[in-house]
Amino acid sequence: MGLQAGIVGLPNVGKSTLFNAVSNSAKAQASNYRFCTIEPNVGLVNVPDERLDKLAALVNPQRIVPTQIEIVDIAGLVKGASKGEGLGNKFLANIREVDAIVHVIRCFEDENILRDEGAINPVSDKEIIDTELQLKDLESVDKKFQRTEKLLRTADVKLKLEYEVLKRCKEHLEKGKNIRELSLSKEDQVAIADLFLLTEKPVLYVANVDEASMQTGNKFSDILRQSITGENAQMIIMNNSIEAQIAEMEDEGDRKLFMEEYKMTEPALNKLIRSTYRLLNLLTYFTAGEQEVRAWTIHEGWKAPQAASVIHTDFEKGFIKAEVISYNDFIQYGSEAACRENGRLRIEGKEYVVKDGDVMHFRFNV
Repeated sequence: MGLQAGIVGLPNVGKSTLFNAVSNSAKAQASNYRFCTIEPNVGLVNVPDERLDKLAALVNPQRIVPTQIEIVDIAGLVKGASKGEGLGNKFLANIREVDAIVHVIRCFEDENILRDEGAINPVSDKEIIDTELQLKDLESVDKKFQRTEKLLRTADVKLKLEYEVLKRCKEHLEKGKNIRELSLSKEDQVAIADLFLLTEKPVLYVANVDEASMQTGNKFSDILRQSITGENAQMIIMNNSIEAQIAEMEDEGDRKLFMEEYKMTEPALNKLIRSTYRLLNLLTYFTAGEQEVRAWTIHEGWKAPQAASVIHTDFEKGFIKAEVISYNDFIQYGSEAACRENGRLRIEGKEYVVKDGDVMHFRFNV
């Protein structure tokens, strides 16, 4: 589906280190100086899903294809970016293009890593980026607000609704708050959709902590968690350097021993990728056959024909029906044939809303 999550943060907080860890198709340069990342690096990331492996173990296909999302490593931002400071214009343009934001915040002390912002303060660091995004959004909203205000003499109901939504957004941003905190209906969101507001995007905060705090967090991550209460955002605690080391290990045995040493059952990266996936309101359905067992990404709430379109647009155009087996039933009975024999295969039509984990086969005619 081409969905992207952009890694953002102040310079030297561990963005590129995180990108190197999560990306399985690109390596970003990670160095201890500002603007190390100028052009955004893009990497395709497999979404970890043990259900895919369990289905493959039953079907024994020729290949296994996980679903993926794109992770974008965006240049570090500095105060004044909304006015073009540093690489501000490029940074903000790159954020505008992504679907979700992964905001890395430094939650550890290390005098060897450069920091121009003074003592470690995750809330202040968060606010620096929030402010720059809010100022840019305010600029966009204000321009449209003024244009709409001039046209209000007409009796256009749609225009009046747009005006009221813009007014609410303007007042909210002027208070130093993000648009995602504003409870906008789907109708309201349509009124501002053309602005591609930066602070409307869903956010996952990554508290980059020291090794000693990987499992429990620390005073810095605790403060950060408190500061995002009510923001409709998610947060994960991890040590980016440790995750990068795990990602570089090619031997599964070495990786397992390394994680055991740090009392980890799985890389925190897996949790991060899954959290980003959920943040975008995505879910997964599967196709399972001898040629391949494959995971497909769709939006929550999609109906069967829409879900079929991610395989091929012809599947949606000529949709007839979908054969559906729930994941749990497939695992319990062990095969499509056994599910069919035991009445666990359902025939669904155009109005069926696909559920996470459905194993599907589409019938179509073009």
